[in-house]
Amino acid sequence: MALPLLPGNSFDRSLGKEKFHKSQHWGYCNKIAMLVAEDKPGIGGEPLHGQKLKPKYSVFPRGVGSDAPSWVAFDKQVLSFDAYFDEEVPEKNQELYRIRHCKIYFYLEDDTIQVVEPQVKNSGIPQGTIVRRHRIPLPPPNEDQFYTVDYFNINTEVIFYARRYKIVDCDQFTKNFLRKLGVRLNPPAYHPEDPYTRDRQKIADSMKPLRPYERCDTLRQFLEYDGHVLRFYCIWDDTESTFGDPRELILHYFLADDTIEIKEVIPVNSGRDAVPLFLSRKKLPKYAPAGLYQPGAITDRTVLNVFGGLVGNKGRYILDNRKTGTVHQEFYKDSDLTIGAVINVWGRRVKLCDCDEFTKEYYMTKYGIKDFTPIPFKAPPPSKIEKKFPPYTGFGSEEDSLCSCLSLLPQPPQKDFKKFMEKDRKGLESNLLRFLAKFFTDNPIDKDRQFIISYFLSDDTISVFETPQRNTGILGGKFLERNRIKKPGQELFKSEISEYFKAQDLFVGAKVCFHGHNFLLVDADEYAFNYMEKHADEFPMANISLILNKLKAIGEPSSREIKQIFAATDPEHSNVIEYNPFRNLMVNITGGKLSEHEIMTIGRHYSEQNEFEMDINFLLAVAQEQLKKNSFENFGHLSATFIYNDREKCGLLPHEKCRTICKSFRLPLADDLLRALLTMFEDGKEQVDYKKFVNGLNWRENPVPTFQTIKVPIKYEDDWSGQPPSLPVKRIKYLPLIEDVFGTEE
Repeated sequence: MALPLLPGNSFDRSLGKEKFHKSQHWGYCNKIAMLVAEDKPGIGGEPLHGQKLKPKYSVFPRGVGSDAPSWVAFDKQVLSFDAYFDEEVPEKNQELYRIRHCKIYFYLEDDTIQVVEPQVKNSGIPQGTIVRRHRIPLPPPNEDQFYTVDYFNINTEVIFYARRYKIVDCDQFTKNFLRKLGVRLNPPAYHPEDPYTRDRQKIADSMKPLRPYERCDTLRQFLEYDGHVLRFYCIWDDTESTFGDPRELILHYFLADDTIEIKEVIPVNSGRDAVPLFLSRKKLPKYAPAGLYQPGAITDRTVLNVFGGLVGNKGRYILDNRKTGTVHQEFYKDSDLTIGAVINVWGRRVKLCDCDEFTKEYYMTKYGIKDFTPIPFKAPPPSKIEKKFPPYTGFGSEEDSLCSCLSLLPQPPQKDFKKFMEKDRKGLESNLLRFLAKFFTDNPIDKDRQFIISYFLSDDTISVFETPQRNTGILGGKFLERNRIKKPGQELFKSEISEYFKAQDLFVGAKVCFHGHNFLLVDADEYAFNYMEKHADEFPMANISLILNKLKAIGEPSSREIKQIFAATDPEHSNVIEYNPFRNLMVNITGGKLSEHEIMTIGRHYSEQNEFEMDINFLLAVAQEQLKKNSFENFGHLSATFIYNDREKCGLLPHEKCRTICKSFRLPLADDLLRALLTMFEDGKEQVDYKKFVNGLNWRENPVPTFQTIKVPIKYEDDWSGQPPSLPVKRIKYLPLIEDVFGTEE
């Protein structure tokens, strides 16, 4: 009769059990998946019959310490113990046992143990690693378990594979680690000595060898000074010998082995053979050349006597420890080499005259020498013979005639190609300076004729064009072919190259003579003014700093009167005056010491101009039309590139950086148009707002009507006819000028 299935009435062991799974081979230890097949339990995780499960955690409770695995938490942390073990020696009468000292290393990351015995010289025992690194099991009957850190302490014994090790001490890190684990450390034990090793040491100390070892430590000197060389510049006066002359030498002293090497500096066309070395690298004796020595006279050791039988090469000999009769040689050291010293180089007196910077620093550091005054030893160079060329013959150009005197095979004169590439016309940069000129004459017919003088910066050539005028009876057109023009007053047939007109010779107010025609430059185009002011270091007439200094030197004594004159010229106190009264005033103040171009530079610098800007809508319309024709729509990638290069995330990038990015995208826009667009989106510090720039170019999302026009029509430079510029200087702000020249009033 079966009992009811009630608590207390059933013998089923699985009653109330919830886990019936089959244990797997894999598990987690310290949150790390690993294989646990060797300790695989039974159904539901219960241990099998006779199975002892190892704890998954240490003796410390969970939650104490780091959750990192042991090979991370204890990486490169090793406990070091000093130990020894006894070893019987049954095959020798001199010793019955041997004490061998060793080191026990316990690796905390994986509980592995390594035993290493230090090397002992002439021990005759294979030493080194006694037990390689691995987990060592406990002695029987617990061979199924392994050694852990709990089994180690000072003044205790451990058994590794039937060999008993006595732990006598440990290092400081091991002591601190064991104390943190709560281990009470025992006091250090006694280090016993090996009796046989002690007896051998006594015998070795009492022995006096017949050939004592003389230690000469050259390795340390080599390792410390390898590659360090002292350099001296020397002179050997060989004028006393036949056909002798002073010889210039370079001495190298190698600090690694105290050797000396000497090289000779052979002058050009001296007639001497170019030998590689004057003295090969070796130690240089002080007293050389000495007499010849017999073979065996200079040796490392002195042999007193040879005795015993010579049969079978078993003879013996006695060495002289006192080195009686040894030949001592003195060699040059670094302390013997100083500036001004005379050394003996195998009978040749060589004088040290100078040294390099490394040598000076070496002697200053080691010997405290501070005086390195060089001794002059080089003969003064011979005077250079000046080449004299024959005078110009009149055939061809002067440069071409000069080239026939420079080489056997005449070559055409070389042009400045670099200057040509830099100053050649590029887009709107014409690199062409144009001036309006008139004849400087009293002839009423030629007095009113107007000319345009064009100066080409690429090759320093000048051309003159006469503007046609109605009812003058003179045909306009080309007046002078483009060519380089010589300055007047030079001899025609001479050896030197003639001087030609440069760009610095042309400025407003200058008087120039072209082939007998005297011109007065009365005006220039806007590009010429801008170019000369931009390159003010090359054009002193357009350098506002030099002009103000010149004006200050002229008007400093009468600064108060000048201020009163300016105030009287402006009765309405508007702080501005017209250009013509300003020009007349500057001429009267300076007495004609300022040229017309310098006065115009001052007027342009302090002028009050209406800023005419090109309509941005027109530029965007032209740019969008070009982008639309070339089907450029990659605006998203372009904007992303701008954002990537904006490291500070401020929405601004330099002008040149934006231009480089646009060029990398092959933006189908002309360089002049691209620069003008970037300038329109600048903030005054040459920083471009790239977001607005990209949005303005995006013809898909932000189209600009094509009928937009500009406020001021574009005027090309080629259309300039010598008339005054479209934006002349009309009004001058004189107060900033007075402040910059004479300072502010107190």
